[in-house]
Amino acid sequence: MIQLPARSEELRTLDTLTPREIVAELDRYVVGQGAAKRAVAIALRNRIRRQRLAPELAAEITPKNILMIGPTGVGKTEIARRLARLSGSPFVKVEASKFTEVGYVGRDVESMVRDLTEAAIDMVRREKRAEVREKAEHNAEERLLDLLLPPPRAAAALEGPDAADAAQRAREQFRATREKLREQLQAGQLDHRSVEIETRDRSVPSFQVLTSQGVEEMDVNIKDLLPGVFGGRTKKRTLPVPEARSALLQEEEERLVDAENVAREAVSRVESSGILFIDEIDKVAGREGGQGPDVSREGVQRDLLPIVEGTTVTTKHGPVRTDHILFIAAGAFHVSKPSDLIPELQGRFPIRVELQSLVEEDLVRILTEPRNALLGQYQALLGTEGVELTFTAEAVRELARFAMQVNESTENIGARRLSTILETVLDEVSFEGSDRAGHKVAIDAAEVRRKLAPLVADQDYTRFIL
Repeated sequence: MIQLPARSEELRTLDTLTPREIVAELDRYVVGQGAAKRAVAIALRNRIRRQRLAPELAAEITPKNILMIGPTGVGKTEIARRLARLSGSPFVKVEASKFTEVGYVGRDVESMVRDLTEAAIDMVRREKRAEVREKAEHNAEERLLDLLLPPPRAAAALEGPDAADAAQRAREQFRATREKLREQLQAGQLDHRSVEIETRDRSVPSFQVLTSQGVEEMDVNIKDLLPGVFGGRTKKRTLPVPEARSALLQEEEERLVDAENVAREAVSRVESSGILFIDEIDKVAGREGGQGPDVSREGVQRDLLPIVEGTTVTTKHGPVRTDHILFIAAGAFHVSKPSDLIPELQGRFPIRVELQSLVEEDLVRILTEPRNALLGQYQALLGTEGVELTFTAEAVRELARFAMQVNESTENIGARRLSTILETVLDEVSFEGSDRAGHKVAIDAAEVRRKLAPLVADQDYTRFIL
């Protein structure tokens, strides 16, 4: 039977990872493509080396951008995404074919830097919220207790020798009742109750900015322009205790996190460690030969050039310098070739790596070796229903063989074909999983052939086309 790899030890500190160790970390998720892994590992290590230099010298050292050449489904995007996660860098993937030259209606290339900044804002905000989570939970709990048991109103001053004692007893009784209520709340015994809370109204109208470069998604809203009018609006909502607790927790986290500090740190991360992955760069390669939808291809390249070279892009969180952002471009280059890019842009991607097409043995490894291996994902999903799913080694090889056969007969989409192949094989098990609790299901080579061979023999590839 196929045994999937166990979860390995936690990652080491990034500063201590050598290029060899970075490649080893990438090997846990991506099969093969050693040249591409070496290139991104060196780029990441050079970024760490640069941060150790004096500021004057570090400012002169720019990232060595990478151009990945290879068919779809071989791991280009996954390598870049895993590199970003490993380094904790803001990361955004964009498709070059979505952009148009300045003067045409469509997305302007500077929007990729704005998207990267928004990704960094989300990243830093999550980190800051995690830092204040304990205090925010305490504050949210206190507010919820105030709603469940409002503090007593101040009573009129009593006269007499027993007045002070009576007031003290009342306070102690209230504290005791509140602590008992706290215990019940923490034990989930009050989840059936509902409370009325006041939350800030976030339904603020927004609009897009129509510029000479087309419709630019600047996310401008009325609240930003008129904070005095919309900033203090609240509305009352009646919610069950668990939902009210979540809403109050979110409010407390927002209150405790300084938005200006988040924006400053996010912009700093983008400028020093951001990674922009530009896919389908081959779709804008080549020079225009006439009219039609491709008329702005070379214009897109020329608009990309200053961003890759280093410029300042205006965002709603402040200006962002792109000098030290790492750009990784990728494309299949089936029709065009890298030399079809304008010379100036070619020069800004000095490191070129060619990713190899996958063979059957690669697909076998992809099914079983990575930490996020497809077979492991299906086993975990069906495990939630109490179904123990196993695959024989022969079954795994049959899955890879059929995937290769379909890729050769239709569009070659690389490892992505495995998902549709597996969905077809496991269709019955997935559908009946909730009825098979406690059962063991073994997928062997005969079962794979029973499900796939008739479709392949009839060339019924519609089930396998993404």
